[in-house]
Order: sequence, then structure tokens, then C-alpha cells
Amino acid sequence: MKDFIHIIEPKLFVYLKKYGYSKADFYKDFLASLSVAIVALPLSLAIAIASNLPPERGLFTAIIAGFLISFFGGSRLQIGGPTAAFIVTVSLVAMKHGYDGLVMATIMSGVILILMAFARAGELIKFIPYPVITGFTSGIALLIVFSQLRDFFGLPIEVMPPDFIDKLVLYSTNLYQLNIYALLVSLGGIFILLYMKKNYPIIPAPIVAIVIMTFAVFMFDLPVDTIESRFGEIPSMLPSPTLPEFSFDKMRLVFPDAITIAILAGIESLLSAVVADGMAGTKHKPNTELFAQGIANIGSSLFGGLPATGAIARTATNVKSGGISPISGIFHAVWLLLFMLLLSPLIMKIPLAVLSAILIVVAWNMAEIKHIKAIIKTPKGDIFVLFITFVLTVLVDLNFAIQAGISLASILFINSMMKSVRIKSYNEYEETDDPDSILKKEVPLGVSVYEVQGPLFFGIVENFIDTFTNKEDTTKVFILRLRYVPLIDAAGLHAIEVVYDKLKEKDSHLILSGVTKKVDKYLHKTNLNTKIGEANIVDHIDKALLRAVELKNLSTI
Repeated sequence: MKDFIHIIEPKLFVYLKKYGYSKADFYKDFLASLSVAIVALPLSLAIAIASNLPPERGLFTAIIAGFLISFFGGSRLQIGGPTAAFIVTVSLVAMKHGYDGLVMATIMSGVILILMAFARAGELIKFIPYPVITGFTSGIALLIVFSQLRDFFGLPIEVMPPDFIDKLVLYSTNLYQLNIYALLVSLGGIFILLYMKKNYPIIPAPIVAIVIMTFAVFMFDLPVDTIESRFGEIPSMLPSPTLPEFSFDKMRLVFPDAITIAILAGIESLLSAVVADGMAGTKHKPNTELFAQGIANIGSSLFGGLPATGAIARTATNVKSGGISPISGIFHAVWLLLFMLLLSPLIMKIPLAVLSAILIVVAWNMAEIKHIKAIIKTPKGDIFVLFITFVLTVLVDLNFAIQAGISLASILFINSMMKSVRIKSYNEYEETDDPDSILKKEVPLGVSVYEVQGPLFFGIVENFIDTFTNKEDTTKVFILRLRYVPLIDAAGLHAIEVVYDKLKEKDSHLILSGVTKKVDKYLHKTNLNTKIGEANIVDHIDKALLRAVELKNLSTI
């Protein structure tokens, strides 16, 4: 029961109980929330449009999910909402299954995230290899850039294909139709974003770019697409909550997409929480954060939104702007609601070209070029995992890329583990300061001593068995030292049994020396202790050598 309460208890409640909340705290959160909302407004619109959905769905997500993530979350400073990482997945799901299918997949992903929280998966996600995360993040960044080139160049393309290669062909065949005015607006937007970041980093650059370029389009009556010209009016209120029509067949179809959304939401939200901890010196509750992400994705779907997660850029803005508690995230959602209620007529005038410029800059930051350069200097296996994950993300899909990347990384890790485990014979021992070194012991004739250094697991069992069974000698007693074996799996236990049986056929004996408590526990659970004999399982090499003399004497009787 305590574990259950710990998981669902929000960081908001923990913070208020521990520190209270003063007027000064309120003032800091209030101002920080306004800065975050100003950043979140254009990003929410741009992410929805890039996902081939109406822009208001991004606002609905930022308001509902942003509120729920801050209220129920496990991070003091996390800001949630729609993120660029979801663009590719969301657009593909909506294209394949319609918006109802996307809603169903998002609700299912919310349930999966809640189950992950109660299964304490928050601690496990951090074990996803870094090259895999960098690979699929960079792949998503490239796909985001390609999704924005239509509006960046003002190309008159009605329907965008989902595949990267198809997009590349379509752009190359239509590039001659570019709208020079749209291109100028896009380039102007990028210039403003970079200029503001360099010279005025405190001021939210996206809103400055939008205000300036929207004013320019209006003043000079430039023929470029705006939110209004493509999507019409933006609602000035939240929709009523609705549920999609559930059917087992559709749930089965969208289940793989739900898993992808859940994994991506879990990874990005926890990465964002770690970033916040590093900037502010706080400590998040990973399983509570997953629980909040689940609640938020279900809530967002009910109100016509998109999948949501922790947003690194908005969370960083919250920290830099002086936010101190989850209340800043709650206020940011309230600000966005007010913007939608009061500023909808102005929001509709925003040129799509400047939104594409904002997303391209976001994608460039997502690509983490400096991290890719760092990985290129690491072992070849990590470079290979990065490259494969990146290529599969771009050319196949994110779900398959993550699976393949983790599988490859696991195989390479197992290979490294295999190479690190040594099975040493008495003749291979080197002089050391170890008082129990076999070189400092008197080994009787007809006795061979071997030592395993490292985990005795499935990756080395073949070599382990061959070491003992392919020998043409007259050794009567084999001592196997296990003092440096920290763990053993089922394959390792089976390998010991196979070695015992093979030696028994040759009328030889096996003694296990230096058996740790953990290994001994599994020897008893599998009854190997009975088969080998309790007298042949000892905790020190001296006892093993004495037992070897006894067995030799018995063999000569």
C-alpha cells in the first residue's frame, strides 16, 4: 500500500507539505508560467499542423495535458504538452487509422504508461542505450525537417506522403513551384530566432519571430498561407470531452502504435525531468512521472488533443525563468487557455512559413549534433547502433528502430561481456599479491585448477563446457574456482551440470570452490548441490585442495 501511495503522490503535494507556499513563491511561478506559455503557444500550433491536424488540437493538448502533467507529475519543474518528437508517429497513425484511431491509440498508451508506473518501469527506461536514444532522436529531427519543407518553401502540395523517400521525390519534382515570399518569411523567421537566442536569450524568440513576420505579411499583403487560409477559424473554447467508438479490431490495429507512443512519452518525459533536475538541483520521482503522463494522455485524448509528454525546451524555459514548483506548470496551462479565449482572431493570421521555421530550428536542436560527434569517437559498436537506429527511424518507423537498436545494443553488450569473462587454468595464472593465488598453494598431481572471472551466463557456456570436456588427459579431480562469479543464470547452472556429467563418465571429479552465497542459493534451488555433493562445494581453495586429495585417494583404492 505504501508503494502505491508513493507512486501516485504528486510532487506538487510533496513540495507543498515540505516547503509550504508564500506570496514570493507565487510571484516567481506566475512570471515563469507566462514566459513558458509564450514559448508553448507557437510550438503547440506548429506541432499540430506538422502532424497534419488542425492547429487547435495542439492548444487543447498543451492546456489539458500541461495542467495534468504538472498537477499529478513527479517533477517539480516539468512542463508537459505536445512535442516535436511525436510529429512523425502522430501523422502516420492519423493517416492510417483516422483521428479516432489516434485517440484510441493515445488512450491505450495512457493506460500502458500507468501500468508501467506501477511496474516501476521508471527506473528501467534509463537503461535504454544512449546511442539508441540519440539515433532515433536525430532520425525524428530529420523527418521533422522534411515534414516542414512544404510550408518553408510555400510549395503547392495538397497531400504529403508518409514515407521519407516519397517526400524527397515529391519535393524534388515540385521545387520549381516555390513561393519566394514564403521562403523569405521562413528565412526571416530563422534569422530572428537565431538573433534573439544569441543577443536576447531571456526573451522568448518564437513569439518575437511570429509577431514580426505576421506583421510583415499583413502590412505588405504577401501571398503566403496562414492558419486561417488553410484551416479556417480556431475555436475560442475547449471542446466537451468525448470518447471514441471502441472496438476490439481497431484496438488490435492501433496497439503497436500505442506502445510506440507510450515508450516515446516515457523516454522523453524522464529525459526532460533529468534535465530539470540537472538545472535546478531537484530530484524527480520517475514512476510518479510515468503515472502523470498516463493520466495526461488519456485526458488530452478526451478533449480532442494529441499525445503529450514532458517538453525539454519548455521545461528549461521554466527553470531559467525562475519557476520553483509544479504550480508554474499549472499556471502555464491557464495562460494558454486565456490566449485561446482572447487571442484566437490574431492567432489565425500567423503565416505557416514562420511556424515551419520555428519547427526546423527545434529539429536542429533535437538532432544533438555535438552528441553524435561524441559517439563517433566511441567504440565501433556504439557507432553502428547509432547509425542503424537513425536509418531505420527515417526509412522504416520509430517502433521498429527502437526495437532493432535495443536488440543490437544488447547483442553487442553480451559480446563485450563474453570477451571480459576469463576462464583461467592453473598454468595461466600470473603472480599477484593475492594471498589465495594458486601459485602460492601446493596442487597435488592429477588435480587441475580452473577459475572463472566474471558472470557465468549463457554467452560463455559453450567455451566453459569445451574447456573441461575436450581434454585428453588423466586428470582425476577438477577444481573450479567461482569466487569471482558475481552471478549465474540458468544456462550457467546447466553448464556446470553438463561438465559434472561429462567428468563422471571419465571417472573424474568436480569440486566447486569459493562459491558465493548468491551462486550457492541457486545450486540448492536446482538440487545441483545434491548431485555434485555437499562435500564437493566449499568456500575456500584450501578446503578444495584437501578435498581433492581425499577424492584422489578414494580413486586409487
